[in-house]
Amino acid sequence: MPLIVTAGQLVHRSELYQQLAQLTAAGIGLIRALDQLQRNPPARSYREPIRRILAGIAAGRTFTQAAANTGGWLPDFDLALLQAGETSGKLDTCFRSLADYYAERARMAKQLISQLLYPVGLVHFAVFVFMIVLPFAKAGMNFDGTLVWLFVKAGLALAPLYGVTALLIYALQSRHGETWRATIETSLRYTPLLGTARHYLALARLTTALEALISAGVNIIEAWTLAANASGSPALRRIVTGWQPQFAARRTPAEILRDTPHFPDAFTNLYTTGEVSGRLDEALGSLRRYYSEEGARKLQTLAHLTPKVIYFIVLLAIAWFVIQFYLGYYNELNKIMDGI
Repeated sequence: MPLIVTAGQLVHRSELYQQLAQLTAAGIGLIRALDQLQRNPPARSYREPIRRILAGIAAGRTFTQAAANTGGWLPDFDLALLQAGETSGKLDTCFRSLADYYAERARMAKQLISQLLYPVGLVHFAVFVFMIVLPFAKAGMNFDGTLVWLFVKAGLALAPLYGVTALLIYALQSRHGETWRATIETSLRYTPLLGTARHYLALARLTTALEALISAGVNIIEAWTLAANASGSPALRRIVTGWQPQFAARRTPAEILRDTPHFPDAFTNLYTTGEVSGRLDEALGSLRRYYSEEGARKLQTLAHLTPKVIYFIVLLAIAWFVIQFYLGYYNELNKIMDGI
């Protein structure tokens, strides 16, 4: 699943898990629930992946194994939570957690889009007025071009904006290789707000998966490895993979975390407290809530600031066009007066 998706896709994913949670909590078996969803899925594109899952279960695979064999339809984060739910017998709880997770992501996506609609529309309106309407009105009867050419010039002016947007969408897709995604993550790490928000949300996914896996009785070393994969962060995955020799040397995750600067001090301190006190599940729950809320808050701040930056740029552009228009207008008047 790509990192950049539409709000509608996130809503469909939330509805899928919400329906699975309701059906399984009502006592309907998983196979019957999946069969019912295959006939009436939240989106038509879900029919084939659900069919593959049912075929995998019929062939003797577990639900998680069958879900992982759907060609990347489910992210590692989903698979980690589903494995924890299947192992612990609490699939309905994991379905509900995933439904809430995607519902929140859909809400944030809708908010960001709604806040960007007006400034984006303002940019297009400004280009239309100053590159099509005013040049046409200024030329009047002496206009020797065509409206088609004016629209072409306006399109060329907007092309860099479209190009940068397309490049960002392409670059941030999770379907790229590990090296590509690691490079993008490193590049965005020092971007104001966005870099911190992405890091916090990756930590939130890691702690969510870790909490579910440990609660399901998964070995702590395996839980950390699976949770790092579920985080969606190549950097976290690489760091935790590098812990294997230290795990073999009988060092605990808390001891290793103290020597790992990539994790914030707050994360290390709270995790260490939970591990020492025997209340690791409570500590992970607190970490999950904190980093989820902080990551979402920073994204919302970015969503609020981005339109303001665009407004400012558009205002500067409009001011420049107005000045250029009136300079040209007065130059024309001066030529006419000189001719008289």
